[in-house]
Amino acid sequence: MSVDSSKYVSTGIPGLDSVLFGGFLREGFYLVQGDPGSGKTTLALQFLLGRREAGHRCLYISLTESRRDLENTCQSHGWTLEGIDLCDLTHSAASLASESEASVFHPSETELGETTQAILEEVERVQPQFVVFDGLSELRLLSGNPLVYRRQLLAIKDFFAERNATVLLLDDRSSSFGEIQPESLVGGNIVLERFLPEYGRGRRRLYVTKIRGGNFREGYNDYEIMQGGVVVHPRLVAAEHHDAFERKSNPSGIPNLDTMLDGGLTSGSTTLLLGPAGVGKSTVAMQFAVKALEKGEHVAAYLFDEVMETLLDRSEKLCLRKEGGIRSYLESGLLHAQQIDPAEMTSGAFTYEVRRAVDAGARVVIIDSLNGYLNSMPEERFLTTHLHELFSFLNQKGIVTIMVVAQHGMVLGSSAPGEIDVSYLADTVILFRYFEARGEIQQAISIFKKRTGSHQRTIHQLRISSHGIEVGEPLIGFRGIMTGVPIYEGSTPALTDTKSPAASGEI
Repeated sequence: MSVDSSKYVSTGIPGLDSVLFGGFLREGFYLVQGDPGSGKTTLALQFLLGRREAGHRCLYISLTESRRDLENTCQSHGWTLEGIDLCDLTHSAASLASESEASVFHPSETELGETTQAILEEVERVQPQFVVFDGLSELRLLSGNPLVYRRQLLAIKDFFAERNATVLLLDDRSSSFGEIQPESLVGGNIVLERFLPEYGRGRRRLYVTKIRGGNFREGYNDYEIMQGGVVVHPRLVAAEHHDAFERKSNPSGIPNLDTMLDGGLTSGSTTLLLGPAGVGKSTVAMQFAVKALEKGEHVAAYLFDEVMETLLDRSEKLCLRKEGGIRSYLESGLLHAQQIDPAEMTSGAFTYEVRRAVDAGARVVIIDSLNGYLNSMPEERFLTTHLHELFSFLNQKGIVTIMVVAQHGMVLGSSAPGEIDVSYLADTVILFRYFEARGEIQQAISIFKKRTGSHQRTIHQLRISSHGIEVGEPLIGFRGIMTGVPIYEGSTPALTDTKSPAASGEI
């Protein structure tokens, strides 16, 4: 998105410019609200550091954080306050606390005037273009009553407006003044929230309530505080991402499977691999990935249910013709494989990772499995909407998206009570099943649906050995395979013999 530099100034915070549709308005008067620990100070410092790098004069006015506190915050992120003027007024609060309780003067009659005068003098000295005022709660307490507080805040607003400064006010919402709400007096309001799920790390999200003279992305946007500062993950709106791409078939390299799919998986479509645990879904998904890697295409795989080494070891049999195996693709950068801990990563952060991989050139995206991904979403009633946006975004980018979903039950497979059915979100559904025959557990594969083209409806035997994947001929001589106990009715044996190369690992 192009930004009008004459109207907006960058926030310096990854993702926040997108939420604000360009950044902070120049000469704007913004309020940043949040409970203690939500990241207000870090966000404000990050903004000023960006303005310092651009060569602007910056001033940080603090009634809550001492210089030492701010330096410690900067040190934790590898920053320095050098080049930023700091007006430390925390000593005023300390002197107020040491005053005799028998004083006949209210703080609004003594401290407020002194504090205000100190701020005005520092602003006149520095002549800043960008200002952070950290201590709106202290100003509210010093004011003594709502009317004084309101007049004081309006006076500060007019004072900075006359000097063409862009100002951020920080408020920890620790005290209130009845009906007086500071957001009614500012041009923009950003609210930071932090909450704890029943399990896992704290989740943070922000939303914007108003921007006078500008637009913004409504709704919640996840954000994180990490080494280096705040990173915002803007809420994904698929309608904003439309790319022209060539629809083509992406084969697996397994002849019978590609025949069943009428050539392969279509670019710009989402495929669901559905079946019980251990039936071969992840291996088939990686088969499509390996075929894409052989053509020099980038692949991104996100693992929720297994560790990285398990994926690499399991995929080696699919890369027998490649020197170095699957690890060579990982080392070259063609394959991006990332192990995800759903207790540590929010859904917004995961979407950000996927978008970054697509921007880096990934043409195939694998989510293994969707069960783990859904567990990272705290608001279950919004799961399908969130997934719909993600899949629509990938489809509009021409990406081949492959989701692995484990069903409960070893034979028939079924959804657990309360589990969300996402099959309708997929363009193609490949169904995996176990069945018993000749005293062995066999595997079957079939195409349940394919919106982007024709497909075969026959059921085939699936075998996975140390030499790769084999899909047999249609099991036309059987009925009842989907029940797990087939009945042989044909005149020609359709199952691969247990002594065949497939069974002995000689495919």
